[in-house]
Amino acid sequence: MSEDAIDVARLTDWMDAAELPGKGEPLQTRFLSGGTQNVIYELRRGEHSCVLRMPPPGAPPDRDKGILREWRIIEALDGTEVPHTEAVAVCENAGVLGRPFYLMGYVDGWSPMDLQGRKWPEPFDSDLSARGELAYQLAGGIALLSKVDWKAKGLHDLGRPDGFHERQVDRWTAFFERIKGREIEGLDVATDWLRARRPLDYIPGLMHGDYQFANVMYRHGAPARLAAIVDWEMGTVGDPKLDLGWMVQSWPENTDAPTESEMGYVDMRGMPSRTQVVEHYAKLSGRQVDDLDYYLVLAKWKLAIVLEQGFQRAGDNEKLLAYGPVIVELMRSAAELAESSDYR
Repeated sequence: MSEDAIDVARLTDWMDAAELPGKGEPLQTRFLSGGTQNVIYELRRGEHSCVLRMPPPGAPPDRDKGILREWRIIEALDGTEVPHTEAVAVCENAGVLGRPFYLMGYVDGWSPMDLQGRKWPEPFDSDLSARGELAYQLAGGIALLSKVDWKAKGLHDLGRPDGFHERQVDRWTAFFERIKGREIEGLDVATDWLRARRPLDYIPGLMHGDYQFANVMYRHGAPARLAAIVDWEMGTVGDPKLDLGWMVQSWPENTDAPTESEMGYVDMRGMPSRTQVVEHYAKLSGRQVDDLDYYLVLAKWKLAIVLEQGFQRAGDNEKLLAYGPVIVELMRSAAELAESSDYR
């Protein structure tokens, strides 16, 4: 999808009717990124800029509901301490651009997803001591998210927090059976372990659902400052500590010598250990983390199943085919942790 896929005249009329900043100025659009789920454009009108996010024409119909769920979340984050993009405006009428969309504030920052050759931007590439705050800021983002009063923000119907953990195993094992194309060693061990256990406590809260370096942006320069948590496709009201488990499931304890399977898309040298990051989350969130093993097993097991769908549909797609051994390692790791953990 390219810039000319947007009907600039229709979008301009809609923005004018919504009395958004820049009324009367010509609208300039720039394609930023996109795929099968979302497309993102930068919009500029005079000195004003924002970002448009919507499903592409070929996205499944349920992405329309998904994009409006995302809007509800970023709108609810306004006025909180959670680093987020500003909620500018939403259009539920597909007649304007073909799909519902929303506008969010433009973030002047950088994304770890844009790293070239795993090299951090300066000064974080050459100064390893500056990298620690990148990690602590990342953990701090979900710690602050977990403290949002989701009921007061009108998100009581965003998810189904009651019975959240009771549904996890049944939901994802059923999903795996639908896509199953091979046996994965360790699946039964991790599944049985999860069925027999629950967290020490469960305090429902707002969660991101795919929290990692790839889904945040930082301000330019040092010290590291989290600018915004982005990409809320999986956002819901559930257990925020699953975000923590998801974030650290492959985080090395020894960041001076991480293995290839640990956070492979970023250079972890100079980062705090997993234990230090988890302790920082606990301190800032006020939540106990004594049951971390439960969330680590759940995160590894769930991620392996999620990635398996892409692998089974890979065809000759080299990127998706590369998931094959990653999935095997994730499930093996989940099973090994389940068997060695003293969490009962």
